[in-house]
Amino acid sequence: LDGSSNIDVNVSVGTIFSIYRRVTPVGTPVTLEDFLQKGNKQVAAGYIIYGTSTMLVYTTGAGVNGFTLNPAMGTFYLSHPHMRFPEDGKIYSVNEGNYIHFPQGVKDYIKYCQMEEGDRPYTSRYIGSLVSDFHRNMIKGGIYMYPKSSQNSNGKLRLLYECNPMALLAEQANGRASDGFTRILDIEPTELHQRVPFICGSSNMVLKAEEFMRNPA
Repeated sequence: LDGSSNIDVNVSVGTIFSIYRRVTPVGTPVTLEDFLQKGNKQVAAGYIIYGTSTMLVYTTGAGVNGFTLNPAMGTFYLSHPHMRFPEDGKIYSVNEGNYIHFPQGVKDYIKYCQMEEGDRPYTSRYIGSLVSDFHRNMIKGGIYMYPKSSQNSNGKLRLLYECNPMALLAEQANGRASDGFTRILDIEPTELHQRVPFICGSSNMVLKAEEFMRNPA
């Protein structure tokens, strides 16, 4: 359950899922090889967000659609067809309490978001639930970051069952997802619970963050 630390304070949480075609023969036991596939091999991915309403957001590789639960009928209805990230946004989502531990490039980007110039400063919004932050940013435009730090050298989010499904959703919704240097869906997994840094959201915002990470001050 994504954002489970928020349950006791009644803040939105979510469930993330991902579907792959198995690579081992049908009828034989499933092996680790069936799971250790790149994110670009996913055939479907989605999440369910439990908030003021319950929504299923889902892709099969042909765009992203959102379905809202009618609790009286027990049925999900198509409420948000063809969901897409705006190319730009004004929201950045990162745990700024860890700022001192972030790489210089990430610090530089956060400072950029806070500068009074053009349409900045941006608004900081961080719920502590990947699903909730992603959902808001997809609708309103924004960027989510869980970078590596001096405390977590590979970040904290899991590649196979957190980053890959959310990256597929992001790309199918006109967004972008990377670890700051490499497209998430192109990362070769080496273990089931592998962790990676994660940046996703409005494409222009992610590109700008990647620029800062590749060229730290």
